[in-house]
Amino acid sequence: MTRLRTYAIDSIVLTGLLAMSFGVSSLAQNPEHSRSESSDPFLRKWLAQDVVYIIKDEERAAFCRLTADEERYHFIEQFWLRRDPTPETIANELRDEHYRRIVYANERFPTTAPGWKTDRGRTYIVWGPPDQIEAHPRGDANSPPFEIWRYRAGQGSERVLEFVGTEYKLRKR
Repeated sequence: MTRLRTYAIDSIVLTGLLAMSFGVSSLAQNPEHSRSESSDPFLRKWLAQDVVYIIKDEERAAFCRLTADEERYHFIEQFWLRRDPTPETIANELRDEHYRRIVYANERFPTTAPGWKTDRGRTYIVWGPPDQIEAHPRGDANSPPFEIWRYRAGQGSERVLEFVGTEYKLRKR
């Protein structure tokens, strides 16, 4: 078996195992979905949950136009290969880190929704761990609980995000 084929099988197995650990939900109503939409729970969940924050609009449209599950699995393999920072190795560090962030968000940021659906979870999945967190879990006399996340963007600039309230919603600054 070739190294790429072994990698592809490992990738699909790892992705499938991670997907099963999160449960399955239906895809949101999307006019691009045709009657040929897959009945495979993994494929439905992959688009609706696993990559919802990182897939480009053009990629989503292309995936939705596919009519066979074999094509969809090939698309997923190519999706991760395009993002692999070290394609000469078997591991795909970006894919592995992405799924690690989803697991972390689900464990660390659940509210009335799963952690990956929260503002903090979405931010963590897309941007990774902040460089600094200022936590105020009890708030203060004039405000509810809040957290301030700082990301250093380089060259002295930074992004500052404030999550407010019992569910830590992102507050626009």
